[in-house]
Amino acid sequence: MKENTRTILTRRGLAGVAAGVGLAVALTACGGSDPLATPSTSAGSAGGGSLVVGSADFPESQIIAEIYAGALNAAGVTATTKPNIGSREIYFKAVQDGSVDLVPDYSGNLLSYVDTSAAEVSADDIVKALPGKLPDGLAILDAAKAEDKDAMVVTKATQEKYQLKSIEDLAKVCKDLTIGAPATFETRQYGLPGLKAKYGCELKALKPFSDGGGNLTLQALLTDDVQVADIYTTTPSIADNDLVVLADPKNNFKAQQVLPLYNKAKMTDKAKDALNAVSKILTTDDLVNLNRAVSGSQKQNAKDAAATWLKDKGIVK
Repeated sequence: MKENTRTILTRRGLAGVAAGVGLAVALTACGGSDPLATPSTSAGSAGGGSLVVGSADFPESQIIAEIYAGALNAAGVTATTKPNIGSREIYFKAVQDGSVDLVPDYSGNLLSYVDTSAAEVSADDIVKALPGKLPDGLAILDAAKAEDKDAMVVTKATQEKYQLKSIEDLAKVCKDLTIGAPATFETRQYGLPGLKAKYGCELKALKPFSDGGGNLTLQALLTDDVQVADIYTTTPSIADNDLVVLADPKNNFKAQQVLPLYNKAKMTDKAKDALNAVSKILTTDDLVNLNRAVSGSQKQNAKDAAATWLKDKGIVK
């Protein structure tokens, strides 16, 4: 289900509920176990009466879920994790039916999921709109400054050649440039249609890649096979290759702040405080470094990476 570095179904596309249910069946059949069946225990947690933290089926979500669970346990709220549940269609229903008590989510895509006609794009507007759009029994906590969103990325050489700082600058030379992005970028609201509508940017061509801004997209950008690429902002390759993220002053790409989505049934004030404390200090740079630790050469597991972050931030002694 994961598009190598990120999951299109979960975070970019909003596939039908039927597809999500089908995936749940497939996961059970193929994996021999149901990701909603038995929680894995985080350090210091125990069963029975604990809060269960779920995650989507890509590493960043799993890391954040382990951070949430670790922070809850450190605050004296027993927590366990159920990682790798699947796409938003699956984990959203899991929170609704109480299979899990909370999950990390992304503000803009969550709003688009519960309200497909939502026009809000800025961080503040999205967070203000979400509570009134969520179904009864569900709520969100504070959004972190940390976010993981699509971005137009160029090499330093391309930036200097065309004097690029923003997508507004890019629009002046779009007709000469090829973009590397998923095939869906051709029709997505934030893709070619959005770039044309908001910036008057009509690119020379779209070269499709299915790795979600992963290594194939990266190599195409570095070799000038494409001159601009759609890459998520928490992808370590941006910093590792001195790439440039172009500013998006007209908010073509919705804000995607990390926040907890939770079921109200078991959430206590003590738990809320612990989770809000995480959101207060979690940054985009943290996500980049955590992704590098798990998906890079270190190959740490999500729980160990989360434990290191919690200790470094003084949440766990």
